[in-house]
Amino acid sequence: MHEMSLCEGVLQVLETEASKQGFNKVKTVWLEIGDLSSVEPEAMLFSFDVVTKNTLADSAKLNIINIPGDAWCMQCSKSVSVKQRFDECPECGGYQLQITSGDEMKIKELEVE
Repeated sequence: MHEMSLCEGVLQVLETEASKQGFNKVKTVWLEIGDLSSVEPEAMLFSFDVVTKNTLADSAKLNIINIPGDAWCMQCSKSVSVKQRFDECPECGGYQLQITSGDEMKIKELEVE
């Protein structure tokens, strides 16, 4: 379950920002996760609760914002939506797709005290 290590990385970012910005409690985290990122949202929610126990984010709520997958088709020169990597282009059936969004994971917003 790589989501556990991803949550540890999120916690490190929270701790770094807490020392920079002077907050001592995280109440809510909004996390953008792309459909093509290979991150399982349910596992992220579970892991977040485990990793943040007894930290500045203990009992913080994790809100996941889903980012759909988009790609640029090199054959038909169109921007298309994709559900998973290596899908065919829904417009022309080609497989020369370059992912343009949906493979990211980033902290979008924080609610802190």
